[in-house]
Amino acid sequence: MEGGQKKVIILGATGSIGRSAIEVAMERPQDFRVVAASAAQSAQVCMDFAAKLGARAYVGEGSSLRAVEENEADVCLVATVGESGILPTMAAIKKGMDVALATKEVLVMAGRPVMEAAADAGVRILPVDSEHSAIYQCLYSGDADSVERLTLTASGGPFLDTPGDISNASPAAALRHPKWKMGRKITVDSSTMMNKGFEIAEAKWLFGIPEDRIDVLVHPQSVIHGLVTFRDGSTIAQMSPPDMHLAIQYALSCPERLPSDRPRLDLAELATLTFSKPDEERFPCLALARQAYKTGGCAPAVMAAADEWAVGAFLSGWIKFGRIPGIIENCLAAAPDWQCDTVEAALEAAAWTRREISSGRLGVAN
Repeated sequence: MEGGQKKVIILGATGSIGRSAIEVAMERPQDFRVVAASAAQSAQVCMDFAAKLGARAYVGEGSSLRAVEENEADVCLVATVGESGILPTMAAIKKGMDVALATKEVLVMAGRPVMEAAADAGVRILPVDSEHSAIYQCLYSGDADSVERLTLTASGGPFLDTPGDISNASPAAALRHPKWKMGRKITVDSSTMMNKGFEIAEAKWLFGIPEDRIDVLVHPQSVIHGLVTFRDGSTIAQMSPPDMHLAIQYALSCPERLPSDRPRLDLAELATLTFSKPDEERFPCLALARQAYKTGGCAPAVMAAADEWAVGAFLSGWIKFGRIPGIIENCLAAAPDWQCDTVEAALEAAAWTRREISSGRLGVAN
């Protein structure tokens, strides 16, 4: 700490989370000083951001890892895409930085080695996802050992109320999220509900709760972000407007709560909050995620890699929307029975998945 400021590294600075984090830092310069920012793409945008913040800019392949290795900070915000966040996360942990984690795949693919490394280094993995931030905040209100269940809420994505078959939905339709402005990959994951499947694994590793005690509830208003039910029967929920700035600021300042001029929640204006169970037949990716966690080993890493490939192929027009869960299912069915107790094993499982898909042996077709 210098002069009351936390030094911050922002990885994935040009994505939706990274941009919001930069806005938070610019709103509260007395609390946060960004020392480095990285972007795999949008190089000029990243350099412009860094110039405004007086930070070092890192762009291109491997930029996130270089940003961590060449700078010192109190907290590293990891908001990169897919498995690219794993190695920078481990590097930040080894350097003694707290990690504000927005990249879901880090814990989906390498949850055990990441959490063990954090415990060994005495650093915190702080959730940036609004759902996990909500549960983290709720747990401050009670004894974590007395938790009975966790509940993650889901907006339902762009196809929640779309009638009929959605298997031929276009990328434009899948990217039309009703509540959240997010990156393209995570927005498609929201449309398939794979993002909730990923969040189950995140919650397991963040809070030490088994998957079968983690529920998903569709809540289109996106006002209640997470709930904790304790063994005495009481349930505590965290509520706020659907605005990622709040979760990002809390992750960077935790456990302190800093003032914010963001809009407050007006329940009278909302009037109605609704909830329902997810339709796992219409959105099979959620069930596939639970299957992968039950299988264990490297199945979650295979699932995440298959999803990343399939979403990219869908956005590029190579496959139809309805093929995404089938590709993931084929990869899980073909995956060897590997253990995944190291980051290297998780990355090798992901590489195997991409090779198998590219070979054509898994029946991937338009």
